[in-house]
Amino acid sequence: MNTYGDGKYKVWMKKELVGDDLVYLVGGGERAHVGAAVVKEPGKRARVVRLGGHYDYQVLKPIAEAACEKYGRTAVAVGGVHVDDANEDEIALLVANCRELVKCI
Repeated sequence: MNTYGDGKYKVWMKKELVGDDLVYLVGGGERAHVGAAVVKEPGKRARVVRLGGHYDYQVLKPIAEAACEKYGRTAVAVGGVHVDDANEDEIALLVANCRELVKCI
């Protein structure tokens, strides 16, 4: 498992191999959840499933795209990061921490 950040701004990512495909579970903050799923197949555009009013797809999409590009196989990123009553600076920090996870792929 890869992690980045500290305290309630810590995010994590776990990779699972499912046959020839990759699944990345992403969570963190005060409460991990499933806010979105992104599927990226080689040679195709990423497909996004967004649950409710969640914006987690914005940090999941770069993960699925990077994994698909690097390994040349289907990659799925699913999960979510939540901090209660987060302000703009806190959201920006969580997004930046998730972007650091992309470097672990």
